[in-house]
Amino acid sequence: MENLDLPEKTQEPSVQSVRRAIQILQCFGTDESLTLTQISKKVGLHKSTTYGIVTTLKNCDFLYKDDETDKYRLGAELCRIAANVRVNLRTICLPHIRELCDITGETVNLVIPDDTSVIYLEKTESQHSVRSCTSIGKRLPMYCTAVGKAILSALPLPEVSAILDQSRLVAKTPKTLISKEAILSQLETVRADGYALDLEELEEGLVCVAASVLDMQGRPVAALSCSGPKQRMSEERVRRIADLLKLHARQASYIIS
Repeated sequence: MENLDLPEKTQEPSVQSVRRAIQILQCFGTDESLTLTQISKKVGLHKSTTYGIVTTLKNCDFLYKDDETDKYRLGAELCRIAANVRVNLRTICLPHIRELCDITGETVNLVIPDDTSVIYLEKTESQHSVRSCTSIGKRLPMYCTAVGKAILSALPLPEVSAILDQSRLVAKTPKTLISKEAILSQLETVRADGYALDLEELEEGLVCVAASVLDMQGRPVAALSCSGPKQRMSEERVRRIADLLKLHARQASYIIS
């Protein structure tokens, strides 16, 4: 990250705290994850002072802490801000959404991650009378949606484990995976294939395919999906749609990064 040219002296203590918080966030421009001691040394602050600011940033989701390694990394809130300020995901992805809908004839969605859930940011609906219907602003869990699994597959394993531990794993249909081990195993397949599937896990009769959109650090900032009734989503058609989604997700990722 580019360092901000901030004044060394400030009249208000609160402004100084903001400057220190920004400096802490800037530590992660080249180092993906850091311990509290490493952060303290980088910003030149006493460890106790650093701890207070880091804890506040973590509580506000600007930083994420891996409890197994005691290391911190940039959090989900920065991803959301980046989506809204630094790059306009909707503007970048909307042409891809429309083209995918035109080609497939099915409903295409754009979602962003939010804690253990995804939020629907944009959509273009199928013209079929029987179709998948979603609403912008809707929130759904990650563990049982194709978009959620696409995002999870692009995250580090400790982060995925933490998200699943915080999720209420309940069966939405008889096909929903509610075992953490089973979900983690499924995510290995998603990583290998480059796309995720929801085969009636969220809603009976609904099939969804999704691929993640990545930022310059390789972190998932969004996911594109295509969904439709299972009678139109044969295995062969799902594979073709998956290839299209991966292509458009890569193109969007390239623009973002």
